[in-house]
Amino acid sequence: MNESLPPCPECASEYSYEMGALLVCPECAHEWSADAAEPSEAAAAVVKDAVGNVLSDGDTVTVIKDLKIKGSSTVIKVGTKVRGIRLMDGVGDHDIDCKVDGVGPMQLKSSVVKKV
Repeated sequence: MNESLPPCPECASEYSYEMGALLVCPECAHEWSADAAEPSEAAAAVVKDAVGNVLSDGDTVTVIKDLKIKGSSTVIKVGTKVRGIRLMDGVGDHDIDCKVDGVGPMQLKSSVVKKV
């Protein structure tokens, strides 16, 4: 269709078209504002640690306070290193997916870690 229109943010279809002030995808029927489409791409979610350092996938972080694990008597101690984190949208404000040595896979909040 029109080469200047962005693809659908839901299904990445290239056949989006304008309908009034909205852009519409004919494949998945998703409607979005043309004005809102550009800033959302530019303002990608930036995840920062407890001291304000920007985190990215694969970083190594340390835990800055003791963390009690829900449903278990295990505690993750201060200073525990976590290698190879992955950033994601988790449950609530948990935005780091990782594997803690001796504990296993879990999700952490960026507010309780510091980049190494």
